[in-house]
Amino acid sequence: MSSFDYVARQILTRGVSAFERDDYGSALADFRTLIEKHPDFADVRNKAGLCLALLGSSEAALEEFDHAVRVNPGYVEAHLNRAIVLNDLGQFPQAREAVARAAELEGRQGDARFRGDVGNNIATTHAGLGDLYAATGAPELAVGQYREALLLRPRFVDIRMRLAKALLETGQLLQARSEVESILEERPAYTGARILYGTICHKLGDRDSAVEQWERAAEEAPQDLRPRAYLATLRRERPD
Repeated sequence: MSSFDYVARQILTRGVSAFERDDYGSALADFRTLIEKHPDFADVRNKAGLCLALLGSSEAALEEFDHAVRVNPGYVEAHLNRAIVLNDLGQFPQAREAVARAAELEGRQGDARFRGDVGNNIATTHAGLGDLYAATGAPELAVGQYREALLLRPRFVDIRMRLAKALLETGQLLQARSEVESILEERPAYTGARILYGTICHKLGDRDSAVEQWERAAEEAPQDLRPRAYLATLRRERPD
């Protein structure tokens, strides 16, 4: 449940560097390594999709872009990339829908001074710096960077998750809970957010809510072992 660690950040940097050298195969390998550990980081999914598209694997690329916009429905760049691939696949009505969705979101983004890729890049740069602070044991500094990112792109759910985790680490439990509640209002099926919500409830002393959240997560995502492990630990601490 932690943010990118130092090793993951190094892998991401290496993958981005390979992508910029047009070495899409190496970049994809690095991004897939990250996805194994961090499956719901929309930016990494988007980058993997770009590699696959440039390598000619349009259908696989579409799967990555689909995942990116499920994790972060406000990710304009991923919607646009998705539209390009849909168009290449001959799925023209879906491509038009994706373009329209991107255009709609563009008008609803945060700070109006920074539109399109410029704002996205500034936001992800702030988030990346936040990840570095978090990985080096300075979550209080990470909080500030994540907040700066969300001022620009308030609908970037993956960054809001990282903010909530940093708030949890700094003991700002009520603020962390508020951030996760915002995520779940928009994406009630986000298992990672629901598990985190349970953890925050537990830390706040609300055992019943923690059990409720973890049981729901276990039911909705039976392949995820975390909520069952947390429930088992909780019941060992205080059997019902």
